[in-house]
Parts: sequence; structure tokens; C-alpha cells
Amino acid sequence: MFTGITEEVGTIRQISRTSRSATLFIACRTVLEGTREGDSIAVNGACLTVTRLWKDAFAADATPETMARTAFSMLHPGSPVNLERALRVGDRLGGHMVSGHIDGTGKLEVVTRDENAVNLRISFIPEKMRYILEKGSVAVDGISLTVTERDDRGFSVSIIPHTGMKTALLDKHPGDPVNIECDMLGKYVEQLMKKPDAQGLTMDALRSYHVTGGHYGI
Repeated sequence: MFTGITEEVGTIRQISRTSRSATLFIACRTVLEGTREGDSIAVNGACLTVTRLWKDAFAADATPETMARTAFSMLHPGSPVNLERALRVGDRLGGHMVSGHIDGTGKLEVVTRDENAVNLRISFIPEKMRYILEKGSVAVDGISLTVTERDDRGFSVSIIPHTGMKTALLDKHPGDPVNIECDMLGKYVEQLMKKPDAQGLTMDALRSYHVTGGHYGI
């Protein structure tokens, strides 16, 4: 699990590609502190396993599924990437709960400035916009952000100066793809609502419970 708070902007040093997968070699420093082979690091929001370590870099494999779901195909040597180590028990949760499992890619459409903020308009897969809630949380390239506006075709977020300085998000230009992870809560609720058995959260199941005097009864 992650929080969506970028710890460091690393740089793609090398990419070894096959037909549908890749190995990423990422130059960095901060996220290597205390990291061992087998640990997880979020790279632009995608949870990857550290397969090799050096004093100033690490390697991680991206499977065909990861390549298909993310914007990793657009990376090249020199590309900046947002990095975050996995959440430790007892850490402050400064953003929101982020799994590191990308739902799909969005496209940066418009960048506008509003005093100290930079507003980004991002188009996203229409059938997944049901998971994007105004004033809710979304992870964009692994960064925990608040949705300021939404419609059926996309959403907007507002970037404060600190986020702009500490991440690679403002290096993007209109037309660039970004990795999107929707807030997992909505997906769990939808899954429960769809379950046909008695254990699922359906309207009939809800009607079978009532509250009396502060206690739940059947």
C-alpha cells in the first residue's frame, strides 16, 4: 500500500524491452534507503518489485499487464518518474490509500494557472469515470490529488506549488498520458453490490437489517 505522497523524482536510466514487457533501470537515492530486493516501490503510481539494487539505482520488471495498463511505453532514458516506497505500519497517511494498481491511462488535455495553483484537465476512460468523485481522491502518476471538477469525459485537479516542485507532474504537456488509479473504495462497493448471493450487499440484504434503539437486529 502507498499514500500517494511522492518521496523522490527519479530518472529512467535504461529500459530493456521485449515485445510486451520491460525492465526499468531507475536512478534515485532517497527511496533506496532501507530498501531490499523484493520490496515494492511505486513508479508513477504503479507498484513494482525491486529485482536488483545498486547504491544509486534499482531495477524492476514491468509485466505485459503493467505495460498495457500504464503509460510506461512512453518512457525513455532521461524520463523523470515519481517514486514512493511502500507504506509502513505507523507511518502518517498524508494522502489516501493507494494500492499501486493502475486502472488505466488518462490524457492531459489543458494546463491553466490560477494564482499559486496549476489546474490540470485530464480526460479518462468514460466507463471508469463512475469511480471519480468530485472532492474525492484520485492518484495521478502516483500522486494523491483531490478532484476539483468532473464530468462524463474527464476530471480536473489543482496542483499546489509544493506538489509541483516535489513531483514530475508539471513536466507533462497537453497530449501526454498519465497513470490513473481511482479510489479503491468505490470499486469495492460496486463489487459488493453486484454479488448475487446472500453475502453480497444488495438492497434486499440492506432491507433485512434495521436499527432499533441503537442496536442492529434482524
